[in-house]
Amino acid sequence: MNLREVSIVSGNATEFVSKFVSTKFISNGGVSVSLRPASPATKIQDRQQFPTKASRGARLLLAALSVGVGIYAANLLLTTSGQTSGHANALPVATVLAFAGGLLSTWSPCGYSSLSLLRPRGHYSIRTMARWLPTLLTHALGYALGAVVLGGGLGLLAWLLPLDGLGGWPLALVGLLAVAYGLHCLGLLRMPYPQRRIQVSHGARNHYAMWKIGLIYGLQLGLNFVTYVRTPILYVVVGLALVSGSPSQALWLIAVLNLGRWAPLLVNALPVQDHNVQGWLASNAQRAVLTDGLLLAAAGAAFIVLGVV
Repeated sequence: MNLREVSIVSGNATEFVSKFVSTKFISNGGVSVSLRPASPATKIQDRQQFPTKASRGARLLLAALSVGVGIYAANLLLTTSGQTSGHANALPVATVLAFAGGLLSTWSPCGYSSLSLLRPRGHYSIRTMARWLPTLLTHALGYALGAVVLGGGLGLLAWLLPLDGLGGWPLALVGLLAVAYGLHCLGLLRMPYPQRRIQVSHGARNHYAMWKIGLIYGLQLGLNFVTYVRTPILYVVVGLALVSGSPSQALWLIAVLNLGRWAPLLVNALPVQDHNVQGWLASNAQRAVLTDGLLLAAAGAAFIVLGVV
């Protein structure tokens, strides 16, 4: 055991302890210090290799294919549904896009933090899962409250706008926006990316129980614009909510988006270690951005077709 220095002055201990010393106990009515060797830490290897970015030509080809897939999917929806208008078919496409956007939001500083901090404490067992369940539920409650606030506000604006459902030129304009942001994600076009570069409140973990932290984090992330914006799918979903002309559809889209944001926390119910989860996220970050671009390009093309028919 290698102790560099422990100085005790007037009953207060100021410690300068090497990495081989882990704990200190101070008793009332006097000072007694007990030191023991620290247990060996788990060694986590630094990742040296990451996926390489696709060439510009490959990204152009993927963008064209995605637009083609979106056009084909829109025509298929119109044919199979028997609808001559895109109003009835746009909502399912928007719902899928919203949920995917929620999942892809995991690749953000806030997503990494939530998965890492809101984990069961102790060895994996039924008891630790039972103690962790309130955190999972309050986190979902926070997301639900955020959806009510953001979705309700967007729904009010949608109700005030003179629009009649997801269709026509407003849907086509949102589709153009989606394609543009898809090209942005693919590195083929520059688009504005407004966001607050702020994390979830890390200080909360020093003052509150974990179930309260789950609620706080869920509310902050459920409002979507008070922290980092990981994917521009959020902008497109907000646009879809506004042009829906329906408070219920606006609330639905934000609720589905937040459901996608909450769902990845379920991985902590599995017997997997935190550094394995974080490593998997890091190794797939580039693929997540590529998926963003492909989904936006395909969905945007579909909205354009559904809007102009």
